[in-house]
Amino acid sequence: MDPIEELELQKIVVDNEEPNNRSKEKSITTTTREVVPRAKRNYKWWIRVTAYIFFLIVGQTTATILGRLYFTKGGNSKWMATFVQSAGFPILLPLLFFFSDSSTATTSTKPNLSILITFYIAYGLILTGDNLMYSYGLLYLPVSTYSLLCATQLAFNAVFSFFINSQKFTPFILNSLVLLTIAASLLAINGDSDEGTGISKGKYVIGFLCTLGASATYSLSLSLVQLTFEKVIKRETFIVVLNMQIYSSFVATCGCVVGLFASGEWSSLTKEMNEYEQGSVSYLMNLTWTAIMWQISSIGLLGLIFQVSSLFSNVISTLALPIVPILAVVIFHDRVTGVKARKRSFTIMSPGPSYML
Repeated sequence: MDPIEELELQKIVVDNEEPNNRSKEKSITTTTREVVPRAKRNYKWWIRVTAYIFFLIVGQTTATILGRLYFTKGGNSKWMATFVQSAGFPILLPLLFFFSDSSTATTSTKPNLSILITFYIAYGLILTGDNLMYSYGLLYLPVSTYSLLCATQLAFNAVFSFFINSQKFTPFILNSLVLLTIAASLLAINGDSDEGTGISKGKYVIGFLCTLGASATYSLSLSLVQLTFEKVIKRETFIVVLNMQIYSSFVATCGCVVGLFASGEWSSLTKEMNEYEQGSVSYLMNLTWTAIMWQISSIGLLGLIFQVSSLFSNVISTLALPIVPILAVVIFHDRVTGVKARKRSFTIMSPGPSYML
């Protein structure tokens, strides 16, 4: 064969092999990128996840009980109950300054500022509506019924995670969906089991629908937050979690202030405080600690979304819900009927198999 033809033939072979080599390198890189998150799960990762779980469970349980106590002892402002769910964000500001230097040093890429601001505003407004619906639920439902109904958020989150976060449906997740759907249906059909609590049928329906709507909105927001962490922010620092909580809570608080004045409820707050059954000091302490506990809960929630996934954070949140009815029986003397007992067993069973990391 002519030397020139040999050289041309070798060039063709090399050119054909290069795309394959590049695809192999790309495949190796992709595989490595997928393995990295699990490789980072050292003891520090487990400590962070454990701390976030503790914050979520303690904060959520305490804030829910305090929120119901506010209404039980004479509080009647739905916008004030909504306001305290986001107004505690200033307690996080010292942490923002404390972690700012270390996070800046490790930042490699910065997200688009306009997109980030738009998300903070949208997420904050979603929180305002979501918290208001939760306030209606706490006002019109016994706290045991309210907390058990909130467990449906896991079912909603599984659906949203499937469409938004590409979460795969496993048999365990489907099991959770079925159990929680049955449990919510039991509460809807047997609303008469809460008769004797002083709640009218109409208010019960409003509370039921608002809590169900709040659970759906809450689950949607978790999936959107996870999507933002993955596609927009793309940074692995605690400052990211703080920024998300502080800025969105600021927007939500501003929305609550507007609602408080627009509804006219602000004019009755002084009278409400003076007529509070346990006194004005107890009134202020209740609102203060409710605000603090919700912030602690939110840090735990966002931290778990950041470290694991929105579905996992919702699993932990749902696992904490059965604690509230037990405390409600002791504190508020809520009745536990057969329907609620079955609902509680469904709630405990449903997230257990879905517990995944």
